[in-house]
Amino acid sequence: MGATIVIFGGSRLLGDPLVNLLPPDESGFSYGFSQVVYEREKRKLHLDDPVPIQYLYWLGDVLKGDLGYDLSNKRPIMPLIMERLPYTLELAGIGFVLATLIGIPMGVISAVKRGTLLDFIARVIAALGISTPTFWTGMLFILVFAVMLGWFPAGTRGDSFDIRYYVLPSSVLAIHALAGYLRLVRSSMLEILDSEFVKLARAKGVGNSAIVWKHAFRNALLVPLTYAGLLLAGFITGSVSVEVVFAWPGVANFGIQAAIANNLPVVVAVTLLFTALYIIIALLVDLLYALVDPRIRYG
Repeated sequence: MGATIVIFGGSRLLGDPLVNLLPPDESGFSYGFSQVVYEREKRKLHLDDPVPIQYLYWLGDVLKGDLGYDLSNKRPIMPLIMERLPYTLELAGIGFVLATLIGIPMGVISAVKRGTLLDFIARVIAALGISTPTFWTGMLFILVFAVMLGWFPAGTRGDSFDIRYYVLPSSVLAIHALAGYLRLVRSSMLEILDSEFVKLARAKGVGNSAIVWKHAFRNALLVPLTYAGLLLAGFITGSVSVEVVFAWPGVANFGIQAAIANNLPVVVAVTLLFTALYIIIALLVDLLYALVDPRIRYG
């Protein structure tokens, strides 16, 4: 509810919605609608009511799936978003899997092999992944792997599913997350490996692999689990630069193009969708804690 209030209030702070909704005249520089048309549309859209009442009408439409109309083509926004959402989810899903499958094992190996060359290489990868801007990495990947080597397409997505189109954008999307995984898992594993119960297990003669994967890794998993859920939400909501650099036909790119064109209803709809996805995924992560740590109970 707080997010909807902020989003609605922000849209109203940008000026009179009718200025964007009603078309300009033939010259394109001034608005050709009459005062009669203005008042009629104002009553139709409930803009003559107090702002709290306008919010309730808007929220009711949102709950029914009515996010308004795209100003560029007068089409309903919800079908346009649903057309692009699978592309964003595909890209985020592949990037999430790559980051998880590579980052977590690297973090474990870095902690177990602390002080060695492997640990140094892993920490360098983590530092580069955290500090490098995503848009710069994307352009560098296009230059090297698409232009110079010609291994993968430079951008956009084919008409049918082809994994080659996903390699560069999903890899760029995964690099920052992979670095975060690596640092979190490494620090959590180091803390657990230095704990008293692990020392006791070693004294009892428990094998090193059992100590690492059964005892230490399971207890160190809570922090990466938190990051994993928020990471997935961040992939979905934060793929803006990747979609723009690779001309990916996803929701984030749709929202950016709408912002450039001052297409306010689309910007509001995309912002609302991303906010809802982030909150839902964060809630699911909280509920998953009980599966990982049996000490946590929910009543």
